[in-house]
Amino acid sequence: MTIDDSFHIYDTTLRDGAQQEGLNLSVHDKLTIARHLDDLGVGFIEGGWPGANPKDTEFFALAKKELKLKNATFVAFGATRRPNVKAADDALLGALRDSGAPAVTLVAKAFDRHVDLALKTSLDENLEMIRDSVTHLRQEGQRVFLDAEHFFDGYRSNRAYALEVVRVAAEAGADVIALCDTNGGMLPDELSQVVHDVLQASSARIGIHCHNDTGCAIANSMAAIAAGATHVQGTLNGYGERTGNADLVSIIANLELKKDKPVLPANALREAFRISHAVAEVTNVSPSARQPYVGVSAFAHKAGLHASAIKVDPSLYQHEDPASVGNDMRMLVSDMAGRASIELKSQELGVDLGGDRELIGRVVERVKDMESRGFTFEAADASFELLLHEELTGKRPAFFTIDHWLTTTERSEGSIITKAEVTVTAQGKEITCTGSGNGPVNAFDRALRDGLNTLYPELSVLELTDYKVRILEGRLGTGAVTRVLVETSDGKGEWSTVGVHENVIAASAMALEDALTFGLLRQGRKPE
Repeated sequence: MTIDDSFHIYDTTLRDGAQQEGLNLSVHDKLTIARHLDDLGVGFIEGGWPGANPKDTEFFALAKKELKLKNATFVAFGATRRPNVKAADDALLGALRDSGAPAVTLVAKAFDRHVDLALKTSLDENLEMIRDSVTHLRQEGQRVFLDAEHFFDGYRSNRAYALEVVRVAAEAGADVIALCDTNGGMLPDELSQVVHDVLQASSARIGIHCHNDTGCAIANSMAAIAAGATHVQGTLNGYGERTGNADLVSIIANLELKKDKPVLPANALREAFRISHAVAEVTNVSPSARQPYVGVSAFAHKAGLHASAIKVDPSLYQHEDPASVGNDMRMLVSDMAGRASIELKSQELGVDLGGDRELIGRVVERVKDMESRGFTFEAADASFELLLHEELTGKRPAFFTIDHWLTTTERSEGSIITKAEVTVTAQGKEITCTGSGNGPVNAFDRALRDGLNTLYPELSVLELTDYKVRILEGRLGTGAVTRVLVETSDGKGEWSTVGVHENVIAASAMALEDALTFGLLRQGRKPE
């Protein structure tokens, strides 16, 4: 079912990734993620450990009925038989046998101290446990991989025994022996030497499974592949215990784009951004903006020097075309911005400045002046777009003006009551409206919408989705300045706006005014 069995992309998000602190997957979550992984085109999806816990047992029962995979082979994970028990009589091996998974990965000890202290058995019995378990599952018709746990620590402690684990597993019929850097302590140069030595000393097919405790999980995986490993294990977005597992997204992109080694179905890599973020939604773990290839900042540029070069040729400051992984280039507008940054950002927003040097110069100077006063536009595209329209036409797009506002917060009999009164002028009418909420900004937002709703019913679909307040350092003895960032959605897209003032309500009013103005422009309304 894989593109080519000569190289394996093996995903363990649902088992090893799920061990991440704060990550809790339901059975439904696991089914959803498995389908996303299959869409990406990985070769193997490790579903978990049937028989070891009720959730995984239920997941395997459901997967047998409901999970129809197009690209991947479904894998069950478990341990070799217990000491001094026949493989056919071991209950956990029985659960693997009955799981319905066409492939099984068995974890086995490759470190002599672990055999002695954790398994509390002899080195010879550990080898027999490996041999019996692999042979039994192969006879039952399942494909078997072996995870040689703590392999690199075991290799340092007792090279001959670690190699014997590899030899016995391969002779018993294991297709791949994955060398596991379980503690994540290896570095690429040392790891590649060990992988090379194992391949020289053995005829087994070797895989690699890395953890990120030295920050080298991706580099270690790439080093192992360069040394001859033909099976690589990892998790989507690098989920996993402690500092995580090797991030499969980066490994796949490195192999396909840097090594010209196709490991996914044709064009599947272009789905990487979408799938990485879709899985992040399911896990409820915020995606890292700085994740290689698929982070939202992976192709974001701030420096004016970079922008002027990118305008000539994007490859001058980008190692790959963002579209190759389904990502986009983004220009960040800041006080570092030069003319090229402003031009490229305007094009990105669909505002044509027509190459007008004077206009672009005015925008650059205005951005720098406003940023010196605490504004930031790199996280507030909508406010920047309104600024562009104002400089382009000489008039800021406006549907209403806020003339007066008053907020009150009262504590009465143990409860907090917050109210806002706002007076606006819109379409030649003066409207006074009130609202209450769980805080002054929430009350202000409700009052403003309530007053404008009859004139602009389109506002009913807008929803404030995020609100951030940051106290900036006092400048020149003027005291603290507050910056407010507001994120708004109309169900079809989101936009961010900014307000800055010594007073948090005034800063919020600015950001809200921009948010509603931009929302009405998106709905196709023409400004007054």
